[in-house]
This record gives sequence, C-alpha cells and structure tokens, in this order.
Amino acid sequence: MLGGEVFERFLKDAPVCVMARATLEKMFAADVVNELFRRHSQQQYERELLFSTVVDVMSLVVARVHPSVHAAYQRRREEVGVSVKSLYNKLNGVEAAVSQALVRHTAQTASAVIARWRSREPCLKGYRTKVVDGNHLTGTDHRLEVLRDEGGAALPGLAVAVLLPDLGLIEDVVSAEDAYTQETRLLEPIVQRLRRKDLVIADRQYCTSEFLFDITAQDACFVIRQHLGHLRWELKGRCRSRGRTDTGLVCEQEVELISPRTEEVLRVRRITVKLDQPTRDGDRELHLLTNLPETSADAARVAALYRQRWTIETAFQELTTSLRCELHSLGHPPAALLTFCVAAACFNVLAVVRAALGQAHGVEAVDENVSLHSLVDELSGTYRGMMIALPPPLWKEFQDIPVARLAPQLADWAKIVNLTPYKKHRRGPKIRTQRSFEPTKHVSTARLLKKQKPPPK
Repeated sequence: MLGGEVFERFLKDAPVCVMARATLEKMFAADVVNELFRRHSQQQYERELLFSTVVDVMSLVVARVHPSVHAAYQRRREEVGVSVKSLYNKLNGVEAAVSQALVRHTAQTASAVIARWRSREPCLKGYRTKVVDGNHLTGTDHRLEVLRDEGGAALPGLAVAVLLPDLGLIEDVVSAEDAYTQETRLLEPIVQRLRRKDLVIADRQYCTSEFLFDITAQDACFVIRQHLGHLRWELKGRCRSRGRTDTGLVCEQEVELISPRTEEVLRVRRITVKLDQPTRDGDRELHLLTNLPETSADAARVAALYRQRWTIETAFQELTTSLRCELHSLGHPPAALLTFCVAAACFNVLAVVRAALGQAHGVEAVDENVSLHSLVDELSGTYRGMMIALPPPLWKEFQDIPVARLAPQLADWAKIVNLTPYKKHRRGPKIRTQRSFEPTKHVSTARLLKKQKPPPK
C-alpha cells in the first residue's frame, strides 16, 4: 500500500508525477493489457515475455524516462526476464491490431475518468466531434540489411488517428506498415465505429465519395474540405451570402453528390469561405462540405468547426516533441508503429492528468497555460527516482481501483499542484523565408522486407 513519509514527500514536491504513475497503472494494468494481446494477436505468441512487459518498457522510452529501448531494458532487466534480443524480436513482430487495441483501451478508460469532471465547451453541442488525420512516420536509421544500400529515407509506415477534441484524447489509430499506402484505404475501421451524432472533421485528402456516403450511412455527420477531383458532384441553386467570420466572407450553396458505386444522390451543404489572407498553399477560397442540418450549425459555425482540424496537428506535434512517438533506431515497421501507439496511449494518460488539473484549477486556465512539454519534462526527471523510492509493487492497488474512486483521488492530488512551473512560453510569429524546392528520395521499409523474408515473430 502507498503511504508514509516517502510517498507524502513525492506527493508534495512532485504531485504531477504521482498522478501520472497512478493513471498509468490503471490504464496499463498487466492483466488487461495481456488480455488485449490474446484477443487481437493472430500470429505472435506469449511465452516468457508478456505484452504488458513490452508496453511497460516502451512507455518509459516514449515518456523520455529512458533514452532508448536498450537503456530501458538495462534498468528493467530482471522484470523483463529475457535477453535484449528477445525483446527486440517481440517488438519487431507485434501486430498492428494489438497496438491499435491498446490505444482504444486507454481512450475508453480515460473517457470514463474525465466524464466525472467538469468538461470543455463542446465543439458542437449535441454531437461527438472526431478529428481525423494521418501521420507518416519519419525515416529510421538504416540498420536493417535491406536498407544499408538505400540512399533515401527509410519510412516504417503511417497511421491515421482519431482525436476527440472535447476530451483531448486520441480515441483510435489505424496503421499500415507500407508507408506508400493511401490514407483513405485505412478509413473503413473508423467508419465502422461511427455512431449517430458523431461529427467527423477532416481535410480534403479524405474527401472521397466512398467516405462521405459511408459516414452518412452510419447516421453520422461530417465537415470536410472539398477535393474537386475526388467526387462526382453538381451545384444546385445560387450561392447565398451568410455574412463573415474573422477569416473572411462566407456563403452557402446546395450540392448533390453522386455515389460512383450505386448512383445514389446525397444532397449536402457547401460552405465557401473567401479568405482575407490566403492559406500557406496560396488558396484564397475554402469549400467545405457538410451534412449537418442548418439548425445545428449555420455556415459561420461550420467554418469555425473546420478550424478544429488543427487540434490534431497540435496533438501530433506533442506526440513527436513532448513525447517520443518515433525512434530512429527501430526500423522494423511493427516496432515503429507500436512506438507510435504507445505514445498515443501515454498521450491519453497525460490527458487525464491535464483534465484533473482542469477540475482543480479551471479547464480554461489549464488549456491556455499548462504545457504538456513541461509535464513530460517533470515526469522524465522525477520518475526514475520515485520508482526507486516507491517500487512498482506498491502501485498495484491502482490496477483494480474503480473509476469512481480514481477520479476524485486524482482531483484531490491536482489541488496540490502549483501550475507556475508548467506555464506555456509562447513565441511570436515566425517569418517564413523563400526556400528552393528540392525533392528527396525515400523507400518503404515494409516493401523491401517483404521482398526479402517474412518479419520475425
């Protein structure tokens, strides 16, 4: 059981670290994580090395507690119980379905905790907003034999993520080992999980007939920037003025979309924003398609909703710079994608910590002023010492703690936190300079490995 003078000292001097460790124990409970592996794994098996141990090691690397997988292994050698080669073999064979299930599990647990506290103002009242976007993992080191003679970047895969901006959680990740996979080919599982009153916000690369018709078939809604080349469409009526927003004039027009599969016609609203300032791509008009009823969101509101798309860009940046979602040393696509998913799961752990701080100090104050980077910096600096003074067995009580007890406990601890050390430090706008375009060569690691031999199990 936790308690005593040592615990109270850490709670007083490093409450954020205590909150994160308790939440981590709940979300990454060994029995639950191992059950996820057994349920979703088709090829890999469990012997001496459990999936929960792999996740534990990777979470320490992702949270920057240790600089590399090997360094984390050296610290946890006894708990891991196998050679470092066996650990890497396990990492290199984890299936995408297992990694993705871990993200969904943490999002569900985090949602249950956050639901007991005061919440942000929803993006659109009455709807569950989901922002969809993809992330191509950066090139890795050329340690694999198939990569040693390749001059271009070795790309280990890509992931399409679903962010819940109202909760600040990454709800789902769908990944592909082949970095050249089209992002739209990964949308089917996301569509299958949509429910009535879900609202999907996405950029124009996702504006395909199949995606829009599939969202509508799920009785869900969308706000997606129009891609003129990916749709069969026909404008109806004239474009009616709807006033202006802080970015430009707004008008609205009806448009009919025609399904290439069934010839079915879907009538939707087309919101055009005539921008005061062009986008970074030089566009002076944005065309947004939505099937939201006007009673739920007028044209100006739809334009404002589309701007929520940038919340997922911020999340990707935090996954990369605050956490460590990409490890250059892990060239095998399954290992690289597992790293990204563990980072997304840790992002959800920290979302619970931030929500607890919001409950204690005010949601707006935390959203505006608290830096995730500073929270991770404290975690990485304090965690190792705390786990020496308060070893893992003492935290096991949090694995089985009900959400109804965990939520008020975290909120009480959050009251101790002084927010000043975690304050954001905003920079002024950067001046962009003209740069010459220089195309770079890259390769898909998964395709090269497929030509060579099956991935290790």
